[in-house]
Amino acid sequence: MTTRTRFAPSPTGEIHVGNARTALFSALLAARDGGTFILRIEDTDANRSLRSHEDGMRADLAWLGLGWQEGPDVGGPKGPYRQSERAQLYEEKLGQLAAHGKVYPCFCTALELEVSRKAQLAAGKPPRYAGTCAKLSVADIEARIAKGLRPAIRFRVPEAGETVFEDLVRGRQVFAHRDIGDFIIQRADGGPAFFFSNAVDDALMGVTHVLRGEDHLANTPRQLLLLEALSLPAPRYAHLSLIVGQGGAPLSKREGGGSLRELRAEGVLPEALLNYLARLGHAYTDNAFLDFGTLAQGFDVSHLGHSPAHFDHTQLDHWQGEAIRHAADGRLWAWMQAGYQELEQRVPERDRKAFVEVVRGNITRPRHGAEWAAVVYGDLPDPTPDAAEALHAAGDGFFASVLEVLRQPAPEFKPFAKAVSNATGRSGKGLYQPLRAALTGRLDGPEMERLWKLMDPKRVEARFDRARNSNR
Repeated sequence: MTTRTRFAPSPTGEIHVGNARTALFSALLAARDGGTFILRIEDTDANRSLRSHEDGMRADLAWLGLGWQEGPDVGGPKGPYRQSERAQLYEEKLGQLAAHGKVYPCFCTALELEVSRKAQLAAGKPPRYAGTCAKLSVADIEARIAKGLRPAIRFRVPEAGETVFEDLVRGRQVFAHRDIGDFIIQRADGGPAFFFSNAVDDALMGVTHVLRGEDHLANTPRQLLLLEALSLPAPRYAHLSLIVGQGGAPLSKREGGGSLRELRAEGVLPEALLNYLARLGHAYTDNAFLDFGTLAQGFDVSHLGHSPAHFDHTQLDHWQGEAIRHAADGRLWAWMQAGYQELEQRVPERDRKAFVEVVRGNITRPRHGAEWAAVVYGDLPDPTPDAAEALHAAGDGFFASVLEVLRQPAPEFKPFAKAVSNATGRSGKGLYQPLRAALTGRLDGPEMERLWKLMDPKRVEARFDRARNSNR
């Protein structure tokens, strides 16, 4: 059987890190097997679903490097791929269940259900529907409808027995029917509930593997019961560990729990996020920077972990650095310039390739490129505290010697530094730290020899003069 996976977001907001990882794992599994990855839009919540959100989601997924072979924008043999366009299919399946006595109307109000739930919890019982409307007579049902009451539709869960399935991540799962309770498959407004539309669509679209968060684990027995009642095939399920932040708490926006759109705006490269998410809760034998195709070849559901996956910005920055190291010069320049248009005016065209190569190893976000452009071509910012300390420790006599050396021919940095060393008797950190601090205002950064080649001699002299004056 050809592998068919899907990602089925609701267009009620933006795609977040957890959703993106689910989509990525689903796409990797399909690609590994030469199968099909489906994008399905679950937009049955008409009040919250927006087409603009759907468009944004597609743009974010495409930015991440995920392509789908079937979906609302590309079509396919199992469409429509928006649930709002599949109402007739749901009605047909609901009629099939009704014809076999598998469903019944429920007139319970939200308040009545909440009171029942609290009573069950107080008694130490798992909350489940009490079956209040399960045995209403036809006359009772008609009378209530005549009063203008609009019922939801509930699925009858067998009173005895259990549902058992093998989860691809968590192994054998057993759910007693008595703990499930009859559940709603059609809301009172006539819209299909998640349990119902999600399961029906998976079956009708021929989905073979469903990868989703572990928070959906309790939904699975309900959906398996539905599919069995409808004589529809069930996919295999893999419930992924959740992504958490510091201390195991839910991932916050500050820790990276924002949307893909926000990570894009921050300047994270898609290849970096792709490599990081692929390893977030999934083990690869190869820790090298990999493209999508190679990530797919190494993807294995058996390598998915059970424990929560911790989002770590240090790890994301590691992969960001790898992505920057592998990026072509032109792409890196465009990435830096996209967020900071002044780069085009600040960095001469003849220097752009060299500038990118010089700063490549010292940037993780576009703003860092702008900062180094200011250092090389603009006005020197105030030195950092440690750089200011190095300048003070060197003293004005050191910089007076530096300026004297500058008046002699020294086209390259190494001969210049050697001449300063001879003139001052300094070497090692005592030599290079004040030179770097004077030229860049900091003690870290690209190789001085490479920066020196980009800097205008007059700017270099002015900065050493400034350093000497700051010590007077």
